[in-house]
Amino acid sequence: MTYLVEIQIMPLKDLLDPQGKAVLGGLASLSLTAVKDVRIGKLVRLTVEAGSAEEARALAEEASQRLLANPVMESFEVSVLS
Repeated sequence: MTYLVEIQIMPLKDLLDPQGKAVLGGLASLSLTAVKDVRIGKLVRLTVEAGSAEEARALAEEASQRLLANPVMESFEVSVLS
């Protein structure tokens, strides 16, 4: 069966996010001061052939741990969509 899997990769909360800070500064210059913090991450979509949703999730988690996310600087969350 084919599954669509999304992996959201974000910088760890304790680390500085220079892209997020740059966007926050840009928003402030546009007088959008209600925005108090911005974090910039990545969204990866995989189409996975697997026997079950759990197998698709496990494959995506392995891909994230081994290649897609840097565990020193990033966290990730896997969602099986279909």
